Amino acid sequence: MSNPKPGWYSKLAMPAAAPSVRPKPGFPAKMPGMAGAVDQKKTAPGAAEKNQAIAYSSPFVPSVGVGQDSAAFRTAMVNRLRSQGIDHDAVLQAMNEVERHRFVDSALGNQAYEETSLPIGLGQTISKPSVVARMLALLCHNQALPMRRVLEIGTGCGYQAAVLSRLCVEVYSMERLKGLNEKAQTLLRPFRIPNVHLLLGDGMLGFPSGAPYAGIIAAAGGDAIPSAWTDQLAVGGRLVAPTRLGQSTQSLVVIDKTPTGLVQTVLEAVQFVPLKSGIG
Repeated sequence: MSNPKPGWYSKLAMPAAAPSVRPKPGFPAKMPGMAGAVDQKKTAPGAAEKNQAIAYSSPFVPSVGVGQDSAAFRTAMVNRLRSQGIDHDAVLQAMNEVERHRFVDSALGNQAYEETSLPIGLGQTISKPSVVARMLALLCHNQALPMRRVLEIGTGCGYQAAVLSRLCVEVYSMERLKGLNEKAQTLLRPFRIPNVHLLLGDGMLGFPSGAPYAGIIAAAGGDAIPSAWTDQLAVGGRLVAPTRLGQSTQSLVVIDKTPTGLVQTVLEAVQFVPLKSGIG
């Protein structure tokens, strides 16, 4: 595929306390050793107060039509999420800005803002809005926004990465299925989001070149949290992932990395696709 046109990105102004600068993949990107990786630079947004709206401009232009592109559909979805107990203002604002119908097949567009998961191909789905909101609210809980660098395991169609782009300085999103990686590239490209990096690779290995991460979020669940993820999580960072504990069903698990070790919290039962290794 062709490289992005010049001018998409400008120099990244990192705070003085930022980690040392390292080469980073561009958009889209592949794992080291695979042809086609592109290096790019980007502009970081200024810091915002915890749990408040982020102050940098959105690449998503609000729609005022009467179809699925109408802002009224997103507002209704956000109001429903709030009534269900999601009260993280920044997460709700980000979901109000990202046009979910742009990430599902046109034949399913009339269901884009309903409380349902939808197929996106290759046996994968886009999660229900409430699941996305819940996991992002957990990830951002008690974190200063925008979070610095976040790793997403399981890009899927790219919707959650687009929402994360409104909450983080940088988003590294990994997908093991080439078909979905390419689909996410196609769907995200029109938005020209400067702080999202798409990676084709084995998510169970994480992406050590971008570590440490302020947050890690997974859209697939295994029998345990891969040690690579907790190794790459920064002290003070948080990991949110579905996990099968023992012989039980999947549960949503939050892991906080403290100066004295890992603190795990097991939450409600969930149902995600299985976490798999390798590239397909």
